[in-house]
Amino acid sequence: MTQPGVEDVDVVVIGGGPAGSSLAAFVAMRGHRVLLLEKERFPRYQIGESLLPATVRGTCQLLGVADDLRDAGFIVKRGGYFRWGSAPEPWVLDFKDVPGLGEGIPSYQVERMTFDHILLRNARRTGADVREECAVTGVVHGDERVEGVRYVDRSGRERLARARFVVDASGNTGQTFRAVTGNRIYSDFFRNIALFGYFEGGRRLPEPYSGNVLTAAFTSGWFWYIPLRPNLTSVGAVVSREMADKVRGDRERALYALIEECPMVRDLLAPARRVTDGVYGRIRTRKDYSYSADRFWRPGMVLIGDAACFVDPVLSSGVHLATYSALLAARSINSTLAGDLAEDVAFDEFESRYRREYAHFYEFLVSFYDRHVDERSYFWTAKKLINYPASELEAFTSLVSGLGSGEGALLGSDRPIWHPPEIEEGTPAGRFPDWDTDRHIRFDARHPLFEAKEWVPGGVPNQGPRPGGLIPSEDGLRWTVPEPAPVA
Repeated sequence: MTQPGVEDVDVVVIGGGPAGSSLAAFVAMRGHRVLLLEKERFPRYQIGESLLPATVRGTCQLLGVADDLRDAGFIVKRGGYFRWGSAPEPWVLDFKDVPGLGEGIPSYQVERMTFDHILLRNARRTGADVREECAVTGVVHGDERVEGVRYVDRSGRERLARARFVVDASGNTGQTFRAVTGNRIYSDFFRNIALFGYFEGGRRLPEPYSGNVLTAAFTSGWFWYIPLRPNLTSVGAVVSREMADKVRGDRERALYALIEECPMVRDLLAPARRVTDGVYGRIRTRKDYSYSADRFWRPGMVLIGDAACFVDPVLSSGVHLATYSALLAARSINSTLAGDLAEDVAFDEFESRYRREYAHFYEFLVSFYDRHVDERSYFWTAKKLINYPASELEAFTSLVSGLGSGEGALLGSDRPIWHPPEIEEGTPAGRFPDWDTDRHIRFDARHPLFEAKEWVPGGVPNQGPRPGGLIPSEDGLRWTVPEPAPVA
């Protein structure tokens, strides 16, 4: 008999952001009992407004929120607009260069308060028990596995939820990840500081690029310029830790000084005024330290989204990594709860694939930060990194669209886009590569772009799909064992 103040469920999810809400929905869709605990009341502010096609055309389609996104009136994002690298003129990333993307909305610029609320409401709509203003205070450990969480509900009462699985989607500031691992491996290469605010009346890029992200490099770092509404723009400067003095002191003065260093952004903001009231009225800072936990799961508990890893935001990969990791982990949970697969088999597949996707962005961004080359060098790097079978431009566009995994589910298909190479076991792992202090790659034999065997930060080989690994089910919500290849 269940004790007062104690409840039993299949899955407890810590955090209601895109990762937590997506996983809760994907598991509830399979009829499992899901309890989602979110410490805040939605809608709430969050940074990270630019989505990739893999999120809009893939995970959001699987979640069933495509109509909700369309009805929200978000700015349509058709690609990127770069003042980056050695080329004297800006260059364009166009999502229509992604093979198989087809017609329709490729992606959106979103106000996260609205977008995240859509996903949270959808988790409730699919059957998850969503409770806001409930703060998790600890993880319950059994003899061999995690068995639940303790939390304080909105009335201040302490409660206990027992579960087959606990999912930590609490983000980069949560501490419950320590129940899986106490070790996050931080990159020495990406240690940047962002200073950002919101402006009304800023100019738009020329058509047909008015809805694109502008990513503009300047002497001290780079700017993002993201149109959120016809009259609202998110503007942020990212500088390295060596330039940290530029963002100290008076934040408004520091932001305007950085804007003056970047003529392209300065000209776009010439008629604009900074928003000074409401949720967008603050100038905020954020440290973008890239990291990876040395393990993503243990029996009974899994880390997803920023609780597991984070990478520099220059290519807007944050929400993609969050929602894709939710899909991967949900497949493992659904398969295990159904008795189809052993827990270790299912979650090793999750971790392998999530690390591979993270590694695609991490390794590509290292080369992308070399701004002494033109865009063709970036295209070539993308093709080599994901072993793409077509052109360099298509490889680059696919990777930065969140499609580097080759998984068809991210384009609404049940077939792979292409098959990444199988990677052998036993490759080096557990740390980031070494880098020169001038932020250029140190060419050595360990770097995955220059050796036959790739490796990723944190301890698991870059496999996806690994030899003998699993494949998604037809509905995309479970893992299945592939049929043996026919004998010739």
